[in-house]
Amino acid sequence: MKSVILDTSFILTCIRNKIDFFREISEKGFAIIIPREVKEEIKRVANSRKKLKFREEAQIALLLLKIHKFKKINIRKKSVDKGLIEYALKNPNVIVATLDKEIQNKLPISKLIIRGKKKLELQ
Repeated sequence: MKSVILDTSFILTCIRNKIDFFREISEKGFAIIIPREVKEEIKRVANSRKKLKFREEAQIALLLLKIHKFKKINIRKKSVDKGLIEYALKNPNVIVATLDKEIQNKLPISKLIIRGKKKLELQ
């Protein structure tokens, strides 16, 4: 079974645009992977001094992560982006869900992106 590994910006943008990414990814037949480091980044946003809107999105994301099931991994890198890239390159059955252009450009494999702020699209 193919899996999708999610990065922080992807999760928070889905929250912002009211996209039920857990449902949509599952309906596409993929298992979801979220690194511990991504969850930690979301926690930092939720507890930061950023705009209230961003903190609220992060808090909603944390609630969703509590109620949904997904595979948890440790990428063990200081840079989450580099860890995602490395993990994806070592695991060819993994699709990376990201909005980060740098990550997208470094991966020759399929990526899951948000198209038109409304739907998820495999690229």
